[in-house]
Amino acid sequence: MGLGYHSDDELERSTDRWMLVGGILLVAMALVFPFYRLYEPGGRAEARAGQAAALAEEGQTVWQYNCASCHGLAGEGGVGPALNSKQFLQSSTDAQMRTLISVGIPGSQMSAFSLDHGGPLTSEQIRSVVAHVRAWEPDAPDVPTWRDMVGP
Repeated sequence: MGLGYHSDDELERSTDRWMLVGGILLVAMALVFPFYRLYEPGGRAEARAGQAAALAEEGQTVWQYNCASCHGLAGEGGVGPALNSKQFLQSSTDAQMRTLISVGIPGSQMSAFSLDHGGPLTSEQIRSVVAHVRAWEPDAPDVPTWRDMVGP
């Protein structure tokens, strides 16, 4: 005796409804995706700007406690060179600044500030100081003698 196939009409209708709903959702997502692609870059740019602002704000605090005594509260110079100058900011990359802060400058009073080199700062704190210094760039004064600045 063979097994016969018996159709369940209610199950068929239910399956057809769910397949229709799935197809409609698939088409809706395909139509909405281009709008998402237009919106997303702006959202990412906004998030990056917010993150940079927060990092620079944290960097201001780290700067005040670790850097201002030599470089001045606003980077105008003192015992150390003026870092709030067009010349310094245009000639230094973020990576170079992170390296100088991390390992220091041999033969100068600039010691290493990275935890990895015996200093007090984490790599995130160093990144925040660089973001803070970089935030000066739009309004940085023209100080050709930025290296020669020495406090009273």
